[in-house]
Amino acid sequence: MKILIICTGNSARSQIAEGFFKHYKKDWEIYSSGISPKGLNPLAIDVMLEKGIDISNHTSDGIDKYINNEFDYVITVCDRAKETCPVFLNAKNSLHWSFIDPADAVGNHEEKIKNFRNIRNQIEKKIIQFLKEFK
Repeated sequence: MKILIICTGNSARSQIAEGFFKHYKKDWEIYSSGISPKGLNPLAIDVMLEKGIDISNHTSDGIDKYINNEFDYVITVCDRAKETCPVFLNAKNSLHWSFIDPADAVGNHEEKIKNFRNIRNQIEKKIIQFLKEFK
């Protein structure tokens, strides 16, 4: 199975999803990218480490890197990416999972990390539901 996860900045949601997919399905090829890559968000790294998953070595890539590759699934994880993402003609399936951007949270560090945890948990739940189809 080969999957590409796309969000706007490839800094949080797609990175978290990539981390969970790689954790649960070590034999699958999992990639993430962004419409306008911003670099990996440190809070995404922190909340994934709380789950025992280290995404600190992930790179923040643009979709151009993958546009000609074949994928079993291309999954957008934010509404903006869904609206602006080019069509992946070599994708067998396309899915859209809408998650708010945890990086948009305002407040102190604890309020921001709480928001990241919430989105992380939503993403993990969605991935677990998705993986049940392949058992």
